[in-house]
Amino acid sequence: MKPARGLENGVQDRVLHTVMHEHILATAARLSDEALLNRLKALSNHERDATVELIAHLAELDRRRAHLGEGPGSIYMYCHDVLGYPEDAAWNRAATANAVRRYPVILSWLADGSLNVTTVRMLRPVLTQDGHIAVLTEARHRSKKEVEVIVRRLDPKPDAPSTIRKVPDPDQAPVSLPLNVTRPRTEDTPPPPAPCAAPPAASPRPVIAPLTPERYRLQFTISKQTHDKLRHMQDMLCREIPDGDPAAIFERALDLLVKDVEKKKLAATSRPRPPRGTKEGSRAIPAHVRRAVWNRDRGRCAFEGTGGRCTERRYLEWHHVTPHGHQGPPTVANISLRCRAHNVYESDLVFGRFDPSLVRETSEKYDVSGQNTPVPERRRPRDVEPCAP
Repeated sequence: MKPARGLENGVQDRVLHTVMHEHILATAARLSDEALLNRLKALSNHERDATVELIAHLAELDRRRAHLGEGPGSIYMYCHDVLGYPEDAAWNRAATANAVRRYPVILSWLADGSLNVTTVRMLRPVLTQDGHIAVLTEARHRSKKEVEVIVRRLDPKPDAPSTIRKVPDPDQAPVSLPLNVTRPRTEDTPPPPAPCAAPPAASPRPVIAPLTPERYRLQFTISKQTHDKLRHMQDMLCREIPDGDPAAIFERALDLLVKDVEKKKLAATSRPRPPRGTKEGSRAIPAHVRRAVWNRDRGRCAFEGTGGRCTERRYLEWHHVTPHGHQGPPTVANISLRCRAHNVYESDLVFGRFDPSLVRETSEKYDVSGQNTPVPERRRPRDVEPCAP
């Protein structure tokens, strides 16, 4: 029995696409680092140009309302159902196309990359015929969080009321009842299916959203232990905070936490002690060096690449410009902030890329002076079993 021609053609198309995709991966693997970076920039420009052209055509489709004949009742549904975009991507493109119909200047800024469809979608409700140029100009090259502040400045929201309420226990899934429980039963009617427990809903992500440029709404879920601590603090601070506002208590708690964390990680203090010398060969970075380096690098990765400085502010590490293994001292001039990725990257440039299959250390180890100094192997604790090879 021969397969249907349509099924056979579909299988051939899938095989052809798989081969093409594998060929693209093989082609990318043969590129040098410089060629790969240049190719990525060119592809990004092509993608941006294609997006601009798509938005322009969607705007014209919206003007003609020609999508109605296809079935979808809106440009959003056309992008989702016909073009196959997921919900967020479809809404970004539909909202941007609607804004472009009113303000065509948006297309030129989409083309040069200073605006994107997410930014335009967020700004669309606050754009006006008289002020759209100023708002769009201010939003160029801004991050999503910065654009949120611009929107809330133009359209401020009232403060969210402080509330504490119990949420359903995620371990107790709600029971879904059959829809036909009220239908009368006869002898021939099969019994209704037993109630089934619906799958537990995913925990909502914490919400941090601006209400005005100076006010934010924060929403998250706390445990019973945290709730009891909050109630205890409301009772203890009834004179200082008569209404027991959780926001005021939260701010006080954060002030204490910030001081504690900065003291431990950055050696922050209002009364610094005179610096003391460090032991030769020590990896410890003195407190005064950590304070000075953090302030100099402004709490941000200081790696300078060909495209500019890294913007990462998380997972920062103390980096030796001259490596510690090459007798680099823990001084302000030799210590700099690096994110984890760039710290590893610069280490690989000096020592080579890490290969877990290779053992870099032998039984004879060397101290920082460069002299051959045998070091005894570490003794395992008696109560800990050695790891399997």
